[in-house]
Parts: sequence; C-alpha cells; structure tokens
Amino acid sequence: MNTLIDFYQQLGWGLSALVIVTFLLAGTVKGVIGLGLPTVAMGMLGLAMAPAQAAALLIIPSTVTNIWQLANGGGLRALLQRLWPMLLMIAAGTLLGAWWLGDVGGAAMTRALGAALLLYALSGLAMPTLRVSARVEYWLGPLCGLLTGLVTSATGVFVIPAVPYLQALGLERNQLVQALGLSFSVSTLALAAGLAGNGALGGAELGASWLALLPALLGMLAGQWLRQRISAALFKRVFFIGMAGLGLHLLVQG
Repeated sequence: MNTLIDFYQQLGWGLSALVIVTFLLAGTVKGVIGLGLPTVAMGMLGLAMAPAQAAALLIIPSTVTNIWQLANGGGLRALLQRLWPMLLMIAAGTLLGAWWLGDVGGAAMTRALGAALLLYALSGLAMPTLRVSARVEYWLGPLCGLLTGLVTSATGVFVIPAVPYLQALGLERNQLVQALGLSFSVSTLALAAGLAGNGALGGAELGASWLALLPALLGMLAGQWLRQRISAALFKRVFFIGMAGLGLHLLVQG
C-alpha cells in the first residue's frame, strides 16, 4: 500500500487526477462502442508521461474489461479455432518488439504513438468497408497479428491493423465484439510480459494499475447506459475525430 501511495505521490495530484479522468473517459468509450480503452488511455496519458509508464497503468483495467467483453456472447471455441494463428503472432510480435519500450527514446515513442492513433482514426473515418476472402485468411491473419504485436510493443495501442482486419472478416456483431475482446486480451497479456521483461512493470506499477480499474469500470457502466440513449455511429465518429486530433498533436509535438 505504501508503494502504491508513493507511486501516485511521485506523479503528483495533477497527474493522478489525469489518470482517474482518463480511465473514466476510456471506460465510457469502451462501454459505448466496445473498444477504445487502451487507445484513449495511451493517447491522453501520452500527453503527460512516457508511453511505457502509460502502458503499465492500463494493464489491469484493459485485462479486466477485455475479459468482461470476452465473456459476453457465445462461440468462443469457434473463434479460437479460426483466429489462433493471428493471436499467436500478436503475442510473438509483441514480445519480439518489446525491446522498443526500453531502448527507444521517449520522444520517438511518443511520435510512434501519435502516428498509430492518427492512422487508426483515419482508418475509422475514411476507410471503406473491406472484406477478407477465406482464401487469404490463412496468411493475412498471422501477418496482421505480427504487425499488431509490433505496434503494440512500441506504442501500447492494440488496434492497428487488428481491428480493421477483424471487421473485414464479416463476423456477426456479437462475434465481432467477442473477437475484439479476445484480440485485446492477448495483446494486453503480451504487453504486460514485455513491460515486465524491460523492468517497466513492477509492484508499484501494478498497484497503480489496479487503482485505475475502478474509474475504468465506472466509465464502462456509464458507457453501456449511454449506448441505449445516443447514436453509437455519431459517438464513434466524434471519437475518431478526437483520436485524430490527439494523434496529430503527439506526432507533431513528440
């Protein structure tokens, strides 16, 4: 407990408040559209701290909310049988690229984070609906997994190119939500292993991450409530515009 208090004392009241507000907002976004918690968390926290430190804070909230998302819906076995090559390569790519979190300078990592956010936002705003043929799935899935792992290790963002790829598989809505939860769960656990290997995920960071879980869960409940009362399509568009602006800012100012 003293280690946890010391961690947030070192951050200061301003940064501690930013962590709470960030995970409350990130959880709300995830509650409304089913994704976005690590993206929002990394983007907002990346404004004020090193991406490796921000990535350590999101481990517990991301893991718990992804398991929550993964538990909703059926067909988990069928998804595992279909997606295991991609999931395996996500883990391999994340561990392979984990040295970036320790060896790349803070400014370079911040710019990489900004580029990932901007690319994700532009894909959500402008990319047409794609469809992946079953004939290419056997090699395209592992390739997307490897690239997603490398991006995850460098930025803490799990979505590029995994999310566009999963959306292009033509899954039914509940299957897609579950597939996203599965992909994000593997990414989070692999990222945690990479951070631990680089010495960036000790007891203090894990304790601080547990504390960030409460606002994330409250935000997710609020988002699920909002989803019944607002246009999810409009919310998603505003979300992508916000991520584009945030990504551009990090890319230019990193």
